[in-house]
Amino acid sequence: MTSEQLTEQIRLKKSFLCVGLDVDLEKIPPHLLKEEDPIFAFNKAIIDATADLCVGYKPNTAFYEAYGLNGWKALQKTIDYLNKEYPNHFTIADAKRGDIGNTSTRYAKAFFEAMNFDSVTVAPYMGRDSVEPFLQFPGKFVILLALTSNAGAFEFQTLQVDDQNLYERVIETSLSWEHADRLMYVVGATKAEHLAVIRKKLPEQFLLIPGVGAQGGSLQEVCKYGMAPNVGLLVNSSRGIIYASKGDDFAEAAAAKASELQQQMAVILDAI
Repeated sequence: MTSEQLTEQIRLKKSFLCVGLDVDLEKIPPHLLKEEDPIFAFNKAIIDATADLCVGYKPNTAFYEAYGLNGWKALQKTIDYLNKEYPNHFTIADAKRGDIGNTSTRYAKAFFEAMNFDSVTVAPYMGRDSVEPFLQFPGKFVILLALTSNAGAFEFQTLQVDDQNLYERVIETSLSWEHADRLMYVVGATKAEHLAVIRKKLPEQFLLIPGVGAQGGSLQEVCKYGMAPNVGLLVNSSRGIIYASKGDDFAEAAAAKASELQQQMAVILDAI
C-alpha cells in the first residue's frame, strides 16, 4: 500500500483509526478459551466487527511472543486473514526492532516477506545502519519511534542537543537516510503539545499516534496540531476498543467504541 492509497482509504471511510490487536488471554471473553486458537478467534471477531470503521490494524508482537509458538502461529493467521479478506487495510507489526546490518535485514525479512506486513515499528537509538536495512523494501514502511506516549519518554527523548530536543534531532537526521520517503513516525497522543513542532519538520509524512483512549490522549488536540493536507495521521486505540466487553457481545461492543472514534474523525475531516 502506498501513502496515497492510505489517504484515499481515509477519505473514503472518513476515518484515520487504527485498531491495536494486543491480545491478552486473561482479558478476552472466557468462552473463547475453549477455541482451538483463542487468540485468532478473538482477533477475527474484532476485525470483522471493526473493519468498516478503521483503516489499519496494529498487532503488538509482544502479546504474541508471550505465548511462544502458539502466539506466533496466531499472529501469522491474523496477518494472513487481514491480507486475504481486508487487503485495503494498512497493517503494522508493532515490534520496535532495531539492530545493525544483516540483523536488521533479517528482522525486515521476517515482517515484510515472511509475514507480509505493510510496516514495522523501529527504534532509532542505534542510528542509520540499524534503520536503513528496513528501508530497502519497496512498498513497505518503517515507523520510527520519535516521541512516545509513555511517561518515561522525557528521560531521553527531550534531552537538549544543540538547542533542540533529541527527538527533533532524530527526525531531522532520519530524513537524510536512503529511502527516507518510506518513513513514518510514532508520536504519542499524550505529547500533543509537541505535534506542531513535529509537523513543521514532517509536513507530509504519516504519524502513528498511540495514546488516545485508555492512555488519556485527546483526539481533538492531536488533530489541531498534527493534521496535514493529506491527513497524515493514524490514530491507534487498543484496549479502549478491543476490551470494551468480556461478554458474548465483545465484538459488538468493540465496534461501538470504534464507531465513537470514527464519528469524531468524520466530523473533523468534514471540517477541513
